Amino acid sequence: MTVTRDQILSALSRVALPDGGDLVSRDLVRALMVDGDQVRFVLEAPDPDMARRLEPVRQAAEAAVRALGVTQVSVVLTAHGPAQKPPPPSLKIGGHPTPQAGPQKVAGVDRILAIASGKGGVGKSTVSSNLAVALARQGRRVGLLDADIYGPSQPRMMGLSKRPASPDGKTIIPLQAHGVTVMSIGLMLKENEAVVWRGPMLMGALQQLLNQVAWGDLDVLVVDLPPGTGDVQLTLCQKTHVTGAVIVSTPQDVALLDARRAIDMFNKLKTPILGLIENMSTYICPNCGHEAHIFGHGGVAAEAAALDVPFLGEIPLSLDVRLAGDAGRPVAAGDGPIADAYARIADRLIKGGLA
Repeated sequence: MTVTRDQILSALSRVALPDGGDLVSRDLVRALMVDGDQVRFVLEAPDPDMARRLEPVRQAAEAAVRALGVTQVSVVLTAHGPAQKPPPPSLKIGGHPTPQAGPQKVAGVDRILAIASGKGGVGKSTVSSNLAVALARQGRRVGLLDADIYGPSQPRMMGLSKRPASPDGKTIIPLQAHGVTVMSIGLMLKENEAVVWRGPMLMGALQQLLNQVAWGDLDVLVVDLPPGTGDVQLTLCQKTHVTGAVIVSTPQDVALLDARRAIDMFNKLKTPILGLIENMSTYICPNCGHEAHIFGHGGVAAEAAALDVPFLGEIPLSLDVRLAGDAGRPVAAGDGPIADAYARIADRLIKGGLA
C-alpha cells in the first residue's frame, strides 16, 4: 500500500514524547523518504543521552507507520550534539571524623605551626596570614590552613574567592596567593553562609582539610586556629604531628589571662610552645608621631620570660594592617615597619629550625 508523506507525519504526530509534545511538534523527524511500500526516516535527539532514552519512542514510531499498511519501515535514532558532560564530582566537607590509630603526618608537609590565642579579637588570623607571607618571602615553601571553621577570614585577607577544585570528589586542590598555598573552609561556602555544626563535624572537616588537600611539598604549614581551647585544637594536636604552637596576645591583662589558658592546653597536649607574639603593642600617631600604648605594653614579653619560652616579637597597631587585610594583600607582602616586624619574627623561627 502506498502512503503519502502527510499520512506518515500525521501518524507520527500521535507518538508522544516522555517529556511532553510529540515527534512532529518537537521537530525530531528528519530525512523522511517514501518509496512505494518502503518508508525510512531519522529521529534526531538533542544529545546521545536523550537518544538512548528515546528507544521506546522509536519503536512506537515504527509501529505507528506500520499501522498505515507499510510493510518495510526503517527508523534510525541519532543525536544532534555531543553528549552532555557529567557534573563535577561533589565534595562534601564536614562529617564524622575518620578513625585513625594515632597522630599522622600530613603528606608532603615537613612542619606544622599552629597559631593560637586564648580569646578572639587579638589579631591571630592577621598574624597567621602575614607570618605565612613573611616566611614565603624568606624562601620557605609555605601553606596556610584556615582552621577557624566558624569564622574563616583567610580568603578575604589573602584576596581569594575562587572555589577550590576537586577532580575526583576526594582530593582538594588548594589556591595560591602571595607565594603561599592556601585552603579555608570559607572557600567552600557561599558568601555569608554560616557553619552550624556540632563538634564531630568540626573534627571531620579539619581532618579533611589536612589530609584531602593536595598541599604538595611544604617546609611549613601555618594553621590559623579558632580562639579558645576546643575541638579543633584537640583534633589538630591529637591527630597530626604538630611542630609547635605560637601564642598571639595583646598586652592587656584580660587577653593574657586567656593566653595562659591556651598555653596550659598545649602543655597538657604535649605540644611545644614555640614562642609568644605581642600584637597591637604600640600605636604611633601618623599625624604627630606620638606613641601610645593603648592596650598596655610589655605584658606578653614578661609572660614569655615567666614561662621561659621565646618572645618572638611585637607587632604595632596600625591602620595599614587593617587596610591591607581588607584589600586581600597582607601588609607583610609589602615594605615598611610592619612588614619588617613580621620579617624579624619569620627569621627567628627559621633560625630556630621551627619553620
